[in-house]
Amino acid sequence: MQVTRELFNDVMVPNYNPSEVIPVRGQGSRVWDQNDKEYIDFAGGIAVNCLGHCHPALVNALKEQGEKIWHLSNVMTNEPALRLAKKITDATFADKVYFANSGAEANEAALKLARRFALDVHGADKSQIIAFNKGFHGRTFFTVTVGGQTAYSDGFGPKPAAIDHCDYNDLAAFEALISDKTCAVMMEPLQGEGGIISANNEFIKGVRALCDKHNALLIFDEVQTGVGRTGSLYAYQELGVTPDILTTAKALGGGFPIGAMITTSDIAAHLKVGTHGSTYGGNPLACAVAEAAFDTVNTEQVLSGVKQREQLFRNGFAAINAKYDVFSEVRGKGLLLGAVLNSKFEGRARDFLVASTQQGLMSLVAGTDVIRFTPSLVIPLEDIKEGLVRFEKAVADVVNG
Repeated sequence: MQVTRELFNDVMVPNYNPSEVIPVRGQGSRVWDQNDKEYIDFAGGIAVNCLGHCHPALVNALKEQGEKIWHLSNVMTNEPALRLAKKITDATFADKVYFANSGAEANEAALKLARRFALDVHGADKSQIIAFNKGFHGRTFFTVTVGGQTAYSDGFGPKPAAIDHCDYNDLAAFEALISDKTCAVMMEPLQGEGGIISANNEFIKGVRALCDKHNALLIFDEVQTGVGRTGSLYAYQELGVTPDILTTAKALGGGFPIGAMITTSDIAAHLKVGTHGSTYGGNPLACAVAEAAFDTVNTEQVLSGVKQREQLFRNGFAAINAKYDVFSEVRGKGLLLGAVLNSKFEGRARDFLVASTQQGLMSLVAGTDVIRFTPSLVIPLEDIKEGLVRFEKAVADVVNG
């Protein structure tokens, strides 16, 4: 069978509009399409491919586990799941882990747990969930409603109730909204989909303090920021704030689908047997690959290397901007970076993405005004330099029309 982009239109539900490019193989931070054209990958599968493509540690883990056991369901446990859970709890604030297939499912579990905890401990009145405008927490109906972007949640009928939003980094607005009826607050420590917006220190510490005051659980969605993306294993570890529940996915499996919700023993106790579940959650194949990814990322060499690479990117963007004057600022942390377009190029982020693809560079957007970069955490320095050369050519193409 000949596989073409036109086949997508014939057989796939039209909720995506993928590029004409169809990649067929990858190695490290380089990818080749059906025509053997090479691309440098600054996208990383949207912050997923934390070790690039076909990293030997992940390939070996997949092959080794693939010859042992693939699936059991949660009627039985398995060794890779237990090893991975122990490593996560040893490295974080958490005591307990729940495995899922994706970030959305991990967030769904976190929200259900928060509601169940509030009901058990405080009663039915304590049900309000607060989240933040421009936030993104997944595409299930519960998580997309908690996410602060109505473009994603409108048009599907009545939404889950008792969910309210306020602006990110607006502590006064948040303080006015939270009360003793609030059961949980869900936030990204650095908003990804919403435009690569970091929480300021006063805001994030204020949210934690107000959650404590009103006996509300603080949920950190670290689906995009977790597993080394910002230069620490999890972003909360550099913020001086510890959540009650944290969700992690994307980079957790290095490209193999897996997500997890982690929390303390006291809170976890409220998801009793039968209250929640997942057929594939904790799948041995997924957990074996994720364990290899976790072991590889959770080292001083890789985490400090993220910060070194961040500076190379920032230097490169500054040099490009000095020539072409297209960015108002570069936001983000580690290797979750957003080049914000200035007023002259407002709304044209996709133009830069398309031009980059034509120049052999894979990039992303975060809204209409931000070009987003989430490459491999171990991207070779020479690939960063070459990718920036290609990005500069793309910028020149857009600027010169």
